[in-house]
Amino acid sequence: MNRFEGKVVIVTGAAGGIGRAAALRFAGEGAAVVAVDLDAGGLAGTVAAVEAAGGTAHAVRADVTQSDDVEAYVQTAVDRFGGVDVLFNNAGTEGVVSPLEDYPEETFDKVMAVNVKGVWLGMRHVAGAMRARGGGAIVNASSGAGLRGTPELIAYGASKHAVIGMTETAAIELAPAGIRVNAVCPGPVDTRMLEAIAAGKFPEDPDLFLKRSDERNPMGRRGRPGEVVALVTFLASEDASYINGGWHTVDGGWAAG
Repeated sequence: MNRFEGKVVIVTGAAGGIGRAAALRFAGEGAAVVAVDLDAGGLAGTVAAVEAAGGTAHAVRADVTQSDDVEAYVQTAVDRFGGVDVLFNNAGTEGVVSPLEDYPEETFDKVMAVNVKGVWLGMRHVAGAMRARGGGAIVNASSGAGLRGTPELIAYGASKHAVIGMTETAAIELAPAGIRVNAVCPGPVDTRMLEAIAAGKFPEDPDLFLKRSDERNPMGRRGRPGEVVALVTFLASEDASYINGGWHTVDGGWAAG
């Protein structure tokens, strides 16, 4: 499939995990990808992987919490490739694992800045570029933790609930401009973030936490980045032309339990 032939896609949090998998999938379907992250080394690896597969990608090192940086990555996409058709707002941080009474205030603020402000700034700055193209699609990364309480991850859970609220509001506001906005809510996925959470939950045996997490999932396993990306690319494509303002799980049935 070449659903994104001639399209320009921005992927934030593209240095690894789901973001890197998304950059590869979008480029593999014909898109020119602007890969955004603070991790310059990881970005270089993503661009190299895309190019090795025959795709087109350009790295932009940026802090998604800073308006000037966000404006710059959007402008780079416009200057280098002619516009923006898709934004995958994927950059995020888990914070720390801690009871709410002990949760560090500075960490709470950082999680909110990356996971909430960063998503808002992405939508804010990309909207004009998408209007100029006659429309577009935004996919925001929420989480299963945005659908229910998640003990010892109060900042992360709150931020991912906020992403769903922003997604619904943006979908209503931007629909008249032909811009669709949806959110994806992954369950446990085999990424660095899940490993960090496991280490925080069960520092003496993170693998036991992962094993128990797998056992609680109706499908008996955690997800793979590519399985999340399959949903992201669908929502960003014309195959989802009448899907707007929704949050969509990709979790093996985890939220249903």
